[in-house]
Amino acid sequence: MAHADSRVTIHMAASLDGFIARKDGRVDWLETSDEFAGGESMDPEFVAAFLKTIDCYVMGSRTYETALHFESKGLGWAYGDTPTFVLTHRQLPQIRETVLFYSGDLAQFVTERLRPKFRNIWFVGGGTVAGECLRLGLADELRYSILPILIGDGIPFFEKLDKDVALHLMEVKAYKSGMVALCYRCVEAGSGSDA
Repeated sequence: MAHADSRVTIHMAASLDGFIARKDGRVDWLETSDEFAGGESMDPEFVAAFLKTIDCYVMGSRTYETALHFESKGLGWAYGDTPTFVLTHRQLPQIRETVLFYSGDLAQFVTERLRPKFRNIWFVGGGTVAGECLRLGLADELRYSILPILIGDGIPFFEKLDKDVALHLMEVKAYKSGMVALCYRCVEAGSGSDA
C-alpha cells in the first residue's frame, strides 16, 4: 500500500525556450551570468535541508550519464546517498550502491515499488521520462526552473505528450541568479489513466 502522503514530483531546469539540454546532451549553458536584484538568494543551508527531504530520485539513462560526466570532472555526485533509480534498457556502470537500474513498466514501478517505500519521490530527467510520467498520470506536482537563456534547439523538457495535462499554479519564485522557479500541482495526479 502506498504512503497516504507520498508525492511524485517532476523537477527540471530548462532554458526559457524549453530545452533541458543541447541536442548532443551538453548542459554547458546551465551556468548563466544574469543578476536580478529583486530575487531571492539560494541559501546553501536551506538548499541542503531541502535536499534531505527527498527520499529517492528517478532519472533516465542520459541524465545518469550527464551526472557521471559531472562527477568525472570533479563536480561530485549531486544525489548524495539518496536512492537513485535509473530507467534504462542499457548496461550502465553502477558507481555506488545507492544507484539501481529498472527497465520495466513505469506505472507499475511507481505505484508498486516506489510509493509504498518512499514519501517524496523526485523525477529529475530527462524529457522522455518526464513526458511518460505525465502521460500516465503518475506525477503529483511539476517543478520547473527556468534559466535566463535561450539556446534555440535541443532536447525538450516534455517529450511524447499525446494529450493535454492540466496544471494548477502553486508557487512562483524569482532568484538573484535570474532563474524563475514554478511549482504546479498536476490536476489529474495519480489517475494512472491515459484516457
